[in-house]
Amino acid sequence: YDFYHLYKNKGCKVQLGGSDQWGNITTGTELIRRMGAGEAWAVTTPLLKKADGTKFGKSEGGNVWLDPEKTTPYKFYQYWINSADEDAKSYIKIFTLKSKEEIEELIALHDAEPHKRIIQTALAEDITCRVHSKEELDNAIKASEILFAKDATEELKTINEKTLLSVFDGVPQIKVERNALLNAENLVQLLGELTQNEIFKSNGEVRRSLKEGSVRLNKEKVQDADGKPSFELLQDKFLLIQKGKKNYYLVEAV
Repeated sequence: YDFYHLYKNKGCKVQLGGSDQWGNITTGTELIRRMGAGEAWAVTTPLLKKADGTKFGKSEGGNVWLDPEKTTPYKFYQYWINSADEDAKSYIKIFTLKSKEEIEELIALHDAEPHKRIIQTALAEDITCRVHSKEELDNAIKASEILFAKDATEELKTINEKTLLSVFDGVPQIKVERNALLNAENLVQLLGELTQNEIFKSNGEVRRSLKEGSVRLNKEKVQDADGKPSFELLQDKFLLIQKGKKNYYLVEAV
């Protein structure tokens, strides 16, 4: 009936869909014929599937959108980078404009050194650049490197707020009064009192962690417990605190 409505009111004569929708679409063409409205046509294409047999699409979860408000350029880039090998070999033939020769060469290089994820990288760079922009691709690459680099202070300063929040989506966020944050007397006060002990349970733990060298502010290692903290707020409002290798906290100056 949707097809009939569109045919009658919008002049829609052709409906496109995946091959799994063939029955629904042809039922629409039959309804249009029986209602005496005229002729309509169905066009379907084979379903795009992942290596595990599931459909590539929003109904299967883990969906990816072209709209940057729904899937940020960083997450869009990460989606393709994290594709399974067999999926990436399929996607690069479908979603990029690379020639058959280029793709075959990339697959050969990938198979020789699969740990380098050559196919995934080529796929992610090509499609992110075309869907979003070269600038957003560069931001996504910088953002990806931030999580793995020990010292990525400069990279952090250059990414925009949306990318920063996208990278650290899901990490604990703590709001601290701006003047108190910027005027903290020492790291013990900053990491303990001002963050309401959400990162470290006690001042003693703060001191131990600093001594062990397991604390970073904006990816820069800090160890002087009693010295005045020196940092620059990211996007003039955020401070990234790292505890150990994988525990991140985003402090927002309010």
